[in-house]
Amino acid sequence: MEQRTISDLEREVIELFVRMAGMLNLPRSVGELYGLLFISPEPLCIDDLMARLNISKGSVSQGLRILRSFRAVKPVYLPGSRRDYYVAEDQLRRIAAGFVDEELQPHLESGEQRLKRMRELVGAMPEAQRPFLEEKVEHLENWHRKGTTVLPLVMKMIDR
Repeated sequence: MEQRTISDLEREVIELFVRMAGMLNLPRSVGELYGLLFISPEPLCIDDLMARLNISKGSVSQGLRILRSFRAVKPVYLPGSRRDYYVAEDQLRRIAAGFVDEELQPHLESGEQRLKRMRELVGAMPEAQRPFLEEKVEHLENWHRKGTTVLPLVMKMIDR
């Protein structure tokens, strides 16, 4: 394992992805890992990532698990090595598709059942409260409808 410090360019790329991870409410380590793998000319193993980023094995493992679930990183085989090495996916459509499949789609699917249940619960509320609550549930149904309409368009835009 080569012990190298982070270059200024690597630091900038890592910081860019740390900020993106923050916008998606993901741990900082996810952005750090993806940023370093993205800018690295060669695959890196867990020990490389730990040493270069100065983060724990647990953070690296958890971050790689998240990134793999989004298809943002993939394992690669290096002949003669028994370690797992990783490279970053650099095709936005693949990463976005992974994020949609893992994060957004399950929420949209469970949203339909939740909205149906909310309608039932509003029907059981005291008559005086129903108009207000029905309006709020209608808003949620509208948001859900818009989300399910917009998502396929967004995926088409990124060429899924």
